[in-house]
Amino acid sequence: MPFVNIHITRDGVSKEQKQQLISGVTRLLEEVLQKSPALTYIIITETDTDNWGVGGEQVTEMRKRK
Repeated sequence: MPFVNIHITRDGVSKEQKQQLISGVTRLLEEVLQKSPALTYIIITETDTDNWGVGGEQVTEMRKRK
């Protein structure tokens, strides 16, 4: 029974894109590990960029410079 938690920043990911992630990861686990899609759990966790840090800096601040 696979359990996959995908962490992404909350910044414009559409419902359709999330469905593509869920479908794609489920298919991958079925193809590679022969896991049943009916027993595969995918959770998408969205985090504000203020709460996500890389290299000691908030993602919000990093993206402001780009």
